Amino acid sequence: MKKVLFAVMVVLALCAVAHADNYVNGYYRKDGTYVQGHYKTPSDNYFYNNYSSQGNYNPYTGKKGYKKSRSPYGY
Repeated sequence: MKKVLFAVMVVLALCAVAHADNYVNGYYRKDGTYVQGHYKTPSDNYFYNNYSSQGNYNPYTGKKGYKKSRSPYGY
């Protein structure tokens, strides 16, 4: 039983590391606008894998996604 529990814990830990969000420090744009620090998910070129995509939820801000796909196929 301990081996099974340990194996499950290892798998969960690896999944958490693979999908970890990165913190981006705040910075100034060329036009002088300040961009506040924020969390960013790893890029994978999949529209629906973003916090701002419609149907998703941002756990850091509590806001629902609002962007709709431009593709007629939903991707």
